Amino acid sequence: MRSATLYILTVLIWGSTWLAIEFQLGVVAPEVSLVYRFASAAVLMWLYCWLRKLDMVFCLTDHVFFVILACCNFGFNYLILYWAQAYLTSAMTSIAFSTLLLVNILNTRLFFGKPIERRIYIGAAIGIIGIVVLFWADIADLDWTSSAMIGLGLALAGTLVASFGNMASVRNSNKGIGVLQGNAWGMLYGAVILTLFALYSGAEFTLDLRVGYMASLVYLSLFGTVIAFACYFALLKDIGPEKASYAIVLFPVVAVILSTLFEGFEWHSYTVVGFILVLLGNAIVLTPMHKVRMLLAARQAKMQKQGA
Repeated sequence: MRSATLYILTVLIWGSTWLAIEFQLGVVAPEVSLVYRFASAAVLMWLYCWLRKLDMVFCLTDHVFFVILACCNFGFNYLILYWAQAYLTSAMTSIAFSTLLLVNILNTRLFFGKPIERRIYIGAAIGIIGIVVLFWADIADLDWTSSAMIGLGLALAGTLVASFGNMASVRNSNKGIGVLQGNAWGMLYGAVILTLFALYSGAEFTLDLRVGYMASLVYLSLFGTVIAFACYFALLKDIGPEKASYAIVLFPVVAVILSTLFEGFEWHSYTVVGFILVLLGNAIVLTPMHKVRMLLAARQAKMQKQGA
């Protein structure tokens, strides 16, 4: 029940952030908006940890992994994906980012030697195909020029960086570091690193006081960062990266639903097919097959007993 709740919260919150990010673009430089987002999230996380009286003292090696987590999940992965969207549509960027599922599966095998069931690969492949079908119109209309290839390369690079951050989180959990403490340190380091990068790049620290920008900033800081990352990293710990990462494939599904409600998105036959494939892949990845086999065996034994 805990894992199901975490999974649903992660999908719903991060799936809705695509819409919230639209209100962040235009006036404030992306790197500055990210500074505001992660600095606010860091303050909230540290305040919560202080109120809970959690132990925040860790060794130097742990802090090295906190910095890796900061760079890969609370910093440069977002910057690279923002840069990618200068060349690609948000739909294409989300398709590229959905490959995080496959990258996490491979990195879990590489860094932790964890064997991956064949059905995980099958479900992952079906899910990513579903995302491609879901956004087929965007793919068909894309001008595959050099600039588009640059955008695609950046999106895939951002996805790889994010996966390394996920592996750092798994390592921290394996070492007994709480998700909340790890996130608090990671968000603090991320805010510092992004601030230094923004200053180095010459970005101007302006603030858009319009309701849309400020409301989206609060939502992205509290829900999209503090709550969603806590849920997602807890999932990484509970069910493993190869299963938890399927939530990434479901984000665009939520985004499409919200776009239908608020932006007039029109459904087509490929939209329905894409939805079905994504949900089918999700079922394959998350269905506890050992429990299914136990139920089938129990039913078969019962039928044999009745027949006798």
